[in-house]
Amino acid sequence: MTPRQLRQTLLIIICALLGIGAVAVYSASSMASQAMYGMTLRFVVNHAIAIVCGLTAGLVCLMVPFDRLRQSGRWLVLMSIVLLVLIWFFGQEVGGARRWFRFGRFSLQPSEFAQVSLVIYLADLLARKAGQINALGKGLLPPLLVTGLMAGLVLIQPDLGTAIAMGAVAMLLLSVAKVRWPYLVGLVALAAVTLVFLIAGHEYRRRRILAFVNPWQDPQGSGYQILQSYFSLASGGLTGVGAGGSLQRLFYLPSAHTDFIFAIIGEELGLVGTTAIIGLFALFLTCGFRIALAAQDLFSKYLVCGCVGLVGLKAIIHMAVVTGLMPTKGLPLPMISYGGSSMVMNLVICALIFQASRASSVARQPLTLEGR
Repeated sequence: MTPRQLRQTLLIIICALLGIGAVAVYSASSMASQAMYGMTLRFVVNHAIAIVCGLTAGLVCLMVPFDRLRQSGRWLVLMSIVLLVLIWFFGQEVGGARRWFRFGRFSLQPSEFAQVSLVIYLADLLARKAGQINALGKGLLPPLLVTGLMAGLVLIQPDLGTAIAMGAVAMLLLSVAKVRWPYLVGLVALAAVTLVFLIAGHEYRRRRILAFVNPWQDPQGSGYQILQSYFSLASGGLTGVGAGGSLQRLFYLPSAHTDFIFAIIGEELGLVGTTAIIGLFALFLTCGFRIALAAQDLFSKYLVCGCVGLVGLKAIIHMAVVTGLMPTKGLPLPMISYGGSSMVMNLVICALIFQASRASSVARQPLTLEGR
C-alpha cells in the first residue's frame, strides 16, 4: 500500500473507533448520567464535544508547517513542565490524586498534553543526534533526563500508569534510534527495580498487586472492580446481550464508561465485539508502523513511531487490565473511552501521524521539469 492508501485506511479505522466509542459511552454512562444530572445524555454530549474539540485541534496541527512543528518540541516540553508544576497549586484533587485543572464543567489533564509534547521533543532530539546517540553524555543522557523529569512530575500526582507509558514510549524511540542493546537492557533493569520500589512503597499499590494475583481474596474490596469486569465479559458470551443491555453498567462496575469500557463492550457485543476492537487496534498499529517505515526522514519516522506506540500501548494496557492480565490501573481506551483531555490528545496524535506521512511523501517526490 502507498502512504496515501495507508492514511486513508487509518482514517477509516479512526472513524470506526470513534463511532463504536460514542455508542459504548452512551450505553455505559446513561444510567450514571441520569442519577447524577437527571438526564441520560450528559456524558455522551460531553464526549461528543471532546471529539469536536479534538478534530478541531487536529486540523490546526495539520495546518502548522511541519518544520515549525519540529522546532516547537522544546517549547511544548517546557510548557508541559510548567503545567505539571502548576497543577500542584491550582489543580483539583480527586480520589487522592491531583491531575486536573477544572474550568466549569470541563477539565484539563496536563499529563495527556505532556505525553504528546515528549514524543515530539524526543523525535526531534533523536533525529538531530542520530550520529552520536550512543555517546552517553551528548547522545543518550539528554533524552533520558527530559523523560525522567516529565515522568517524575506525572508520578508524584500520583499517576503511575501514565508515567510508565511515557517511559515505555521513550524506550521504544531509543530502540528505533538504534541505541546499543546493553544500554537498553540496563535501562529496562533500572526501570524494573524502580517500579518494584514504587509499588512496595505504597499500600494501595500493594493491594492492587494482591488483587491481581487473587481477586477472590477480597471480593468486596480490592478485588471488586476486576471481578465485576470478569462478570461483565463472561455475561457477553459469543455475541453479547445487545447494545444497551448491560447489567454491569447499573452501578456494579466502577468506571464503566472510562477505565473499564472494554468490559461493557464485551458484555453487550460479546467476543465478536471485543475481537473487532482488538482487530481495529491491530490494523491501526500495522498502518501506523508501515507509515513510519515509509518515512524518508528520521524526524517523521520517530514521530510516527512514538505516536503509534503511545496509542497502541494505552490500548494494550487498558484491555490487559480489563481482562485481568495486568494489575488494575486507570487508563482510558484510546478514541473509545469517555474523557476530554485524552480524547483531544488522541486525535491530535492521529493528526501528527497524518502530517508526518504527508510531509514525508511530499519530500520524496521527484522533481519534474516544471519544478526544476
